[in-house]
Amino acid sequence: MNPSEKIAYLKEVLGAKFPEPKSELKFVSPFQLLVATILAAQSTDRQVNIITEKLFEAAPDAGSMNRLEPETLLNFVRSINYFNNKAKNIREVCRILVEQYHGEVPDTREGLESLPGVGRKTANVVLSSAFRQPVMPVDTHVHRVANRIGLVRSSRPEETEAGLMNIIPEEWVIDFHHYLLLHGRYTCKAKKPECARCEIREVCDYPDKG
Repeated sequence: MNPSEKIAYLKEVLGAKFPEPKSELKFVSPFQLLVATILAAQSTDRQVNIITEKLFEAAPDAGSMNRLEPETLLNFVRSINYFNNKAKNIREVCRILVEQYHGEVPDTREGLESLPGVGRKTANVVLSSAFRQPVMPVDTHVHRVANRIGLVRSSRPEETEAGLMNIIPEEWVIDFHHYLLLHGRYTCKAKKPECARCEIREVCDYPDKG
């Protein structure tokens, strides 16, 4: 099966498995997704959603979060990994958004990556899920699944991103990110992939699937 055929097969099968693919982070604006994605580094979406439910109730936008006392913001995020550094980055992001962007999140990679704590993956998440731009965020799930399936052969996330963008039709890119991420989160797990019940097992190149 050539790459185009495999992509079409995956689109059909994983599209049926995840008919409404979307981020599992809860947000109602690009700003909220940006904050949630910063918090999500080295943490689970479930942990982040617990925190942001109360945080966004108190401060739903950049202006209101910028007005929070540093200790107040810290108390909201204290239960997350690396909370000190994340709170510091979020405070600075809010200040920059208020002072330079009228409280709005920039919709360009350059603008996003200029913000503290925002790297390429975080920028891609916001561009994809908030602004519906055809980019491919590559986290550990996407990187792992793409390589196991045989869509790419790469050791670095940047290479995986470039490889996937070369073979996935542009109009499918946004959904495909979620297909790979969710399949990796719930089936193609890092330590114990559940190959016996995997819907795409027959097109997977993972050598230990049997």
